[in-house]
Amino acid sequence: MESTGGPYLNTAAVTSPVGIARLLQMTFGCTTFSLVAHQGGFSAAYGTFCMFVWTFCFAITVFIITCEFTHLHSCLSLSWGNFTAAFAMLATLMSLTAAVIYPLYFVQVGCYPIGCEVRDFRIAASVFAGLLFVTYASEVFLTRAKPGQVTSYMATVSGLLKIVQAFVACIIFGALVNDSQYGKYVATQWCVAVYSFCFVVTVVVVAFSVTGKTALLWFPFERSVVIYTFGAVLLYVSAAVIWPVFCFDSKYGSPRRPGLCAKGKCPWDSQLVIAIFTYVNLLLYVVDLAYSQRIRFVSHL
Repeated sequence: MESTGGPYLNTAAVTSPVGIARLLQMTFGCTTFSLVAHQGGFSAAYGTFCMFVWTFCFAITVFIITCEFTHLHSCLSLSWGNFTAAFAMLATLMSLTAAVIYPLYFVQVGCYPIGCEVRDFRIAASVFAGLLFVTYASEVFLTRAKPGQVTSYMATVSGLLKIVQAFVACIIFGALVNDSQYGKYVATQWCVAVYSFCFVVTVVVVAFSVTGKTALLWFPFERSVVIYTFGAVLLYVSAAVIWPVFCFDSKYGSPRRPGLCAKGKCPWDSQLVIAIFTYVNLLLYVVDLAYSQRIRFVSHL
């Protein structure tokens, strides 16, 4: 019988540079969590987080490869270009975090008390975790928007920064719940409101872009995003001023780390982490605002 439907499988999904990067992601991800599950081992919330990252990224990568190879992504109500670009950036950040956390908490030079075999498995898992991060970063590099190119919003610098902003906000939230004493003053509660509002709106922007529903909105999406980014810069400026004052000024808090503060359970440490990542996110929103002036939004790619 003569085929009239054209090719049913997209071989470019596994032979193109991006496809090869995804195959390596799948291989390294499977190898990493297999080494940890088989002999390396993990414990506590840090180890559980690392295993979640590796298994989650592996599952989504397999899903993406399958959909592109079989053309099934055309049946999904998603803006596929926005979805893959957003996931690649998120996976890069998550795999980087896991690649730092796992060796930091589980890898040691000597064999005692875990044994040399377990140590070797953990070292090998750490190496593959690092390679996994490199492959996801490579995909972001390969799929990012080029100057003058019409592409999906999430592949632009502004779109990629949205993922980083949300990820940094999650780090801030993690420090907030770790006995940061943010409820002590109304001013610090305002800062928490700033972090929460900006995080929610950023996630909404990403969600509308990934689902490809921006064209259905009754207001201009691109203009609204730029206005929101400008407002987020102003809000983060206020938090960047207020939080350090009410946490590290001697009138309200402590300019130095208390000597009797337990490691891992010290409010001052959490407050310092929040202050640092507040400035990081402020810088990200400023850069986002600068780039958002020069991009063209496309929701259907």
